[in-house]
Amino acid sequence: MNDKLVFLGLLYFVQGIPYGLQSSLLPVYLRGAGHSLTRIGLTKILYFPWVLKVLWAPLVDRVGTKRLWLVATVSGLALTCLSSAALSPEAHIWGVAGTLLAMNALASVQDIAVDGAAVGLLKGRSELGLGNTAQVVGYKAGSVFAGGGLLAVIDVAGWGPMFMLLAFVYFGVALFVWGAPVLDDELLRGQAEGRRGVQSDAVHPWRVWRKLLSVPGTPWTIIYVLTYKLGEQGAVTMFPLFLLDNHMTARELGFWNGVIAMGFSICGSSLGGLLLSHFSIGSLMRRVFVMRTVSMVFQSSLLTVLEPSPLMKVMAVLSLSVQHFLGGLITTLTFTTMMHCTQRAEESVQATHYSFLSTLEVLGKLMFSALAGGLVDWVGFPTAFLLFLVLSAGTALHVWRATDTGALREQLKEQPK
Repeated sequence: MNDKLVFLGLLYFVQGIPYGLQSSLLPVYLRGAGHSLTRIGLTKILYFPWVLKVLWAPLVDRVGTKRLWLVATVSGLALTCLSSAALSPEAHIWGVAGTLLAMNALASVQDIAVDGAAVGLLKGRSELGLGNTAQVVGYKAGSVFAGGGLLAVIDVAGWGPMFMLLAFVYFGVALFVWGAPVLDDELLRGQAEGRRGVQSDAVHPWRVWRKLLSVPGTPWTIIYVLTYKLGEQGAVTMFPLFLLDNHMTARELGFWNGVIAMGFSICGSSLGGLLLSHFSIGSLMRRVFVMRTVSMVFQSSLLTVLEPSPLMKVMAVLSLSVQHFLGGLITTLTFTTMMHCTQRAEESVQATHYSFLSTLEVLGKLMFSALAGGLVDWVGFPTAFLLFLVLSAGTALHVWRATDTGALREQLKEQPK
């Protein structure tokens, strides 16, 4: 089991690096250069390859091996970083945007392969909880490394050396995956044999879609993953920029939001895996979503304070920390719910099913975070955060109803094994 966790955690770590670069480093850099919140929000379009990954998920399912896809994509990420190291963001902003787009495309394909490996490797509720903790914690650790750590030192190290370091990290992981014995597992060979049974679906794609949508719990899960982060994503994207405008420098924000708050997010994700070994998913989700709504009320109240003060900084850091802690906990519960749903699917379409759900999860966050900047520019921070709060409360109600009468009712009663 430890080999599985190390393998998954490392791959999700390098997969989180592009997200950290784009979600933490790029917005602060652009805001410091005087760009509008609307333009900063539109940079989320660079995540678009994640929305399309469901289109090539069947190809990853049926062609080649998980090892081949992982080595190829991680090596491609290394080469992309080498290309970016030769660029200057001030003089080649479109070139930098192109390299980030390429990194997102490669990371999205890598995600399909590693998710397929995780579905085959993780068995039983205890392994699912620990495996999804490794997934979320690894991804967020990569995001912290790229978006928080590198933001704090980029003024000293420079753009080129930073991307050279990332290239060496990716090349090292590619070598590790090439020799990883965990990919020799019989479960993964069984998945490869199962691919032979779906060759006829290549000319009848609607058969695949019917199989995906007929999996028990899929309709509810689709609605859930599209909406569960809407209010939180708006707040996570915009509140740091509010602090940058009124209370903190870019360096302070890189430390408190990019490192400390994300550290709390990792703690929340880790706690989620531990709690899943003692409580049902439904029981945990009911409580955590209510707690998140309360934390949104507290954060929204801070928007009325515009005068810088030490007390305001303390309250802002507290709000960011609580928000990221609960967000990390919710993310682990969500990905465990998704994988639990996927394991009910036919083995031949499990990777595609999970990629379908994770694509919708990214789509829900991407659409709203791309619009959040324009919304704040239009109506202002207080009104926008009121909408974020309403969306967060609506998701809590959706989860609560599901634990009473819907898809989570059985999971509320089910105790972990």
